[in-house]
Amino acid sequence: MAGTTLLDGGFTAPVFQSQAVFRLVMNAMAKPGRIVDLGHAVQPPSPLEPAAAAFLATHADYDTPVWFEDSGADAAASWLTFHTGAAVTKDPATATFAALSKDSPVSGWQNFAMGCLSYPDQSATLLLPVESLRDGTPLTIRGPGIETVSVIAPRGLPDGFTETMASNAAGYPLGFDLLLISGSELLALPRTTRLVEA
Repeated sequence: MAGTTLLDGGFTAPVFQSQAVFRLVMNAMAKPGRIVDLGHAVQPPSPLEPAAAAFLATHADYDTPVWFEDSGADAAASWLTFHTGAAVTKDPATATFAALSKDSPVSGWQNFAMGCLSYPDQSATLLLPVESLRDGTPLTIRGPGIETVSVIAPRGLPDGFTETMASNAAGYPLGFDLLLISGSELLALPRTTRLVEA
């Protein structure tokens, strides 16, 4: 975002654009494995990719702390706070949304909020950027929103991903929800989704 300021890059028609993004994200969550394109309605600073920025610009607000894993995300964090009012937290345990870095170590994902039996919805949503949502190692997914099974093939997943997702699904109704991000595209893997290598 060279030559731009924090005022730039947000929604130009916030009500209509955020509603459109919200519907697309809800569709992705309801149908795990389906790739949706959120477009380029926002122009975030690096390292935020367009889909992650559109999601956060739609869902983040004063009550939803956001954690950035990338140490070089100061400009992105400031941009997000300006456009949404969301606080940026340095403690992953307090984050409602977590903007992960590529190759994020899965061992750290246990530090995010998993909810509790009384309030399982008080858990974190993780946004993981990957190289591509296609042409990677095939993975079979099962669960609500999938008629029988579906196959996804994201490329650039971190080591230990499959085992971590299996453990997350086993803890249902607790656990995090995961969004895989590549450019303007997003693929949702909610905690109800069970994933095994095909």
